[in-house]
Amino acid sequence: MKFSTREDINAPIEQVFSALCDFEGFERQAMRRGAEVQRIDTLHEPGVGMRWQVDFTMRGRQRNVELELSRFDVPNEMVFSAKSAGMDGTFSIELIALSRTRTRMSIALEMLPLNLSARLLIQSLKLAKVTLSKRFKLRVADYAKGLEERLERSA
Repeated sequence: MKFSTREDINAPIEQVFSALCDFEGFERQAMRRGAEVQRIDTLHEPGVGMRWQVDFTMRGRQRNVELELSRFDVPNEMVFSAKSAGMDGTFSIELIALSRTRTRMSIALEMLPLNLSARLLIQSLKLAKVTLSKRFKLRVADYAKGLEERLERSA
């Protein structure tokens, strides 16, 4: 199952990519929403091999996901691989410079079930795909707008 969307941001590609590399900020944001996030790598600079253990509750069950930064192409792309019991996934962010001051951000989330219970979860999500797609696009649009506003204030 795949969700994808894109948003245009009024900021240079380098600034947008730099803001997307605020991994500690994303960790704090996830913890504020109830997830337990632990960094499990020893890298000192952002790059391929960064890993996190993320534990959260979804649909009444505790979920454990290991997230790894599997592709890191400055300032164009980041791809995260997610592994959990029964499901694998990828989360990709691609940036394209539309002009010197405008960037298109494309985001995609793909989930692949590995066992029967994960297939049932994906099937139930497919029944609500229209609603979930709208919610996904709205969240990404809100994030892009907030990012644009933060970058304008810091300029």
